[in-house]
Amino acid sequence: MTMQIFQPLRLHNLRGDLFGGLTAAIVALPLALAFGVASGAGPTAGLYGAILTGFFAALFGGTPAQVTGPTGPMTVVMATVFTKLIAQNPEHGLAMAFTAVMLSGVFQILFGILRLGQFITLMPYSVISGFMSGIGVIIVTLQIAPLLGHPASSGVVPALQQLPTVLAHPEPTAAGLGILTLMIVFGWPKHLARIVPSPLVALIFCTALSVLVFGGSEIARIGEIPQGLPQIQWPRLNVNQLKSIVGYGLMLAILGAIDSLLTSLVADNITRTRHNSEKELIGQGIGNLLSGLFGGLPGAGATMRTVINVHAGGQTRLSGMFHALVLLSIVLWAGGITSQIPHAVLAGILIKVGMRIIDWDFLWRVCQVSTRATVVTYGVLLLTVFVDLITAVAVGAFVANILTIQRLTSLQIEKVRAVQHPADDPEVSLTPEEAHLLQQARGRVLLIQISGPMSYGAARTIAFHMGRSHEAIILDLSQVPLIGVTASLTVEKEVKAARQQRQREIYIVGAQGQVADRLRRFKVHNALPSNHFLPTCYRALTLALETLGEDITSVNFVNPPFCHLPPYPMMTASAAAPAQEEVASSQAIS
Repeated sequence: MTMQIFQPLRLHNLRGDLFGGLTAAIVALPLALAFGVASGAGPTAGLYGAILTGFFAALFGGTPAQVTGPTGPMTVVMATVFTKLIAQNPEHGLAMAFTAVMLSGVFQILFGILRLGQFITLMPYSVISGFMSGIGVIIVTLQIAPLLGHPASSGVVPALQQLPTVLAHPEPTAAGLGILTLMIVFGWPKHLARIVPSPLVALIFCTALSVLVFGGSEIARIGEIPQGLPQIQWPRLNVNQLKSIVGYGLMLAILGAIDSLLTSLVADNITRTRHNSEKELIGQGIGNLLSGLFGGLPGAGATMRTVINVHAGGQTRLSGMFHALVLLSIVLWAGGITSQIPHAVLAGILIKVGMRIIDWDFLWRVCQVSTRATVVTYGVLLLTVFVDLITAVAVGAFVANILTIQRLTSLQIEKVRAVQHPADDPEVSLTPEEAHLLQQARGRVLLIQISGPMSYGAARTIAFHMGRSHEAIILDLSQVPLIGVTASLTVEKEVKAARQQRQREIYIVGAQGQVADRLRRFKVHNALPSNHFLPTCYRALTLALETLGEDITSVNFVNPPFCHLPPYPMMTASAAAPAQEEVASSQAIS
């Protein structure tokens, strides 16, 4: 099955797409500037990141109405990349950081080609919530100093250390503009926000106020943005920093993929459509590859901008592309207007973004629902804030999966039934005829019955029961749809041990499909006689009692369990004949 990367543009919704793209660009402008400043690369990097990822992710992506650009999570990671790589290599650190952006695009393209989109979003929500909330905390913490007129810190710990000084000695003009920005972005009426978004109102009003009223004050501003096309940032790999560059590239790729595909799901719910995960990853990868090549920030599907685009009328890829072209026109011809924007105003806008990223609802509810999920969520949050983003995701995913495996193992163990007499376990599934035969065995036969998938979690329990002292063991796999490698290996080892060392009889019942194929590949059928693979417990009990020399008393049942199932799937035709003869003899006895 081939994947068509590029499809013709559709113009059936041209008016709605143009208006949606224009509206999304108005929202994206202050965010792109703010993210560029927050990353340490400057506002130009934020704008070109929004332009390049926005245009090419829309052109080649798989979510028609999605708008792509720099986001809070991606910006926080890039701030770390710039800080560490420049510290390690002051001369070429910036070029290596943009190389990491290019690598993230390459990784995302590979994710799409390998069709990994369906697996990327399977990360536990507790990890995603803790990670995103931690990023929100980082954004808010780092922007408090610029909001009050002080230089931004390079990390969370330095920002917290200087927080008392910042709060005690705010710069009056900058702090006033920053607080006014917060009042606008948090207090702007919702019905007006549908027409004019609050970040744009705060940006225009507070910037104009700073120029007209406080023009003579020394306020930290963005400064002149270079006009014209960007310069190419050729890839630069340093052997000493190669591991760091590749690691950051992979981190950006995974985070961007998760962010984009989650936004794609939001877009699907709004538009009642279905996105193509593989195409979306390829489109995001192409956008990030070109963004890094031209010195732009990495981008991902932006939920707020996508929702605004759809509500404004955007339906096709044309809306995301037009949003990028509007931003490009601002860079080429109106860059001087943005040079007067105060850092305090951008800090206020970013604090609103950070507060929105924090998953307040889940952080509150998880404490009331699950202790394990609470530990994972808050653990990932703290690791994100105080240690490292990559460490937070790796540790969080590992712990969450271990806890999930532990819970699934407990459920699997509960579904393993081992009985010598019908009364041992009331939940064991036996017909009256089978219960009668098991009772006649007088404890010499152990019936192990399993329901549900058999993974390595239940392997130890299976090994324990199969190692118990009985003259015959019946392993009922008729209710097992799947069996893992470890469980299969356990069955093989116990079968061989029982036959060679303990001289016990083992019968395997009802193995079909994947279970039969897996046991055949482990050559379990070579360790047992062919007639020890049977379709029902009734046949296995009958054969076991006959082998042990037990007298089978006749009993009248209304519906005798004569069941004509095909031979055990792993057996060849020649091997099936003795088993059928044995089944016939057992029917005659009963």
